[in-house]
Amino acid sequence: MMIFVSDVHGAIEPLRRLVDRDEQIIILGDLANLTDYRNGEGAVAEVLGLEFARASAEARAAGDFAGMRALWMERVGEKAKEFSAEIGRAIERQYDDVAVALSGGNGLVIHGNVDRPRRLRETLPDGFRYVHGETVDIDGLRFGFVGGGVETPLKIEGEVSDEEMTSLLDGLGSVDVLCTHVPPAVRSMRRDVITGRDERGSGPIRDYLLEYQPRFHLFGDVHQPQATTWRLGATRCFNAGYFRAAGRFLRLESTMVHVGRIR
Repeated sequence: MMIFVSDVHGAIEPLRRLVDRDEQIIILGDLANLTDYRNGEGAVAEVLGLEFARASAEARAAGDFAGMRALWMERVGEKAKEFSAEIGRAIERQYDDVAVALSGGNGLVIHGNVDRPRRLRETLPDGFRYVHGETVDIDGLRFGFVGGGVETPLKIEGEVSDEEMTSLLDGLGSVDVLCTHVPPAVRSMRRDVITGRDERGSGPIRDYLLEYQPRFHLFGDVHQPQATTWRLGATRCFNAGYFRAAGRFLRLESTMVHVGRIR
């Protein structure tokens, strides 16, 4: 049995309680918390203040990248590199806390769009392995893993271009279970019903599912999706959920996927 979570975003205590269940844990990205869109908490607020973090998050949630960039320029001016480094150090401290929470557990990890893959790999404790772009055989099933977010105008470290995503997926070949951070480009799975926005799902992932038709596709990224489950061809697709807010996880048992929560 395996537990799948996504969008941890610095939820340290619930993550620790998940480890205490003594089951294999698959983390589908976004362990770091840049900004919690609900309340503004995160690395940006730690460095630049909660009010600014909230305003920046509102612009990002609305898809107003130009407005978001203008807010940042007004706030940091010529000190952009200095503040960026400060935020980076805050995220590095978050990974240290995540490593402590995961200690004693075991599992597999890919990065999400707000993650910093190099730092994530460096801080994973014994028992956890970073598997971006790899396949792993578990209990008779072949799992394929591809992390990263869809490319945006922000061009941050955790994003993956469509060309790179296509190459990574082609390298997996046929698998029984595909594990990614982002959903396929299917509107019901990429639409966030709270923000009212259509996030950009991955066209290469959709194409892969239609060609190879794995049994399951497990992912995260969209925090409040219109559909948490979907069928695309022969593949059953599941959004693992917004772990930081809801403590939601998926448990894969043989040919069934069940939903659970950490309270």
